[in-house]
Amino acid sequence: MTKQNTPASLEITTRKPAETIRFGMKLAHCLGPGDILCLLGNLGSGKTTFVKGIAKGLRIDPKAVNSPTFVLLNLYRGRLALHHFDLYRIEQAKELFYLDYEEYFYGQGITVVEWAERLKNFLPAEFLKIELSGRAPFPSERRIRLTPVGHHYQHILEPLRYEYSRH
Repeated sequence: MTKQNTPASLEITTRKPAETIRFGMKLAHCLGPGDILCLLGNLGSGKTTFVKGIAKGLRIDPKAVNSPTFVLLNLYRGRLALHHFDLYRIEQAKELFYLDYEEYFYGQGITVVEWAERLKNFLPAEFLKIELSGRAPFPSERRIRLTPVGHHYQHILEPLRYEYSRH
């Protein structure tokens, strides 16, 4: 893995899916109740693979984690509950009201939202923005950029900054 940092963000490059999962696990160890992760990236950018890593770090079987594209929300139980939203199929953000999204966003679990750009005005005031993208011409490489939105999420990145500054 390689890293690049700006004052606000942390950028990691993984070279294979196992490294993407491992990085998700490390992030999971930094998370606590009520944390919200907003994932952005094209189809095939590694969002669900990254969520498998978060799940594994929360002591959830990563094999149980799949893209909830057709159901919009999957719930998993581990060290903390994992609320896994996939908004790819929603047409309007107001469709979230049918899911009682606030119960999950502001509850005691970790909330991960794939295709978070579809939240529009429903984005929480604070969250960790995670952008994933492939790295042509290397099909298994992923660039993962974490950007804190709000003071709380700056602190979440500190242990990761420290660890990846040593590599």
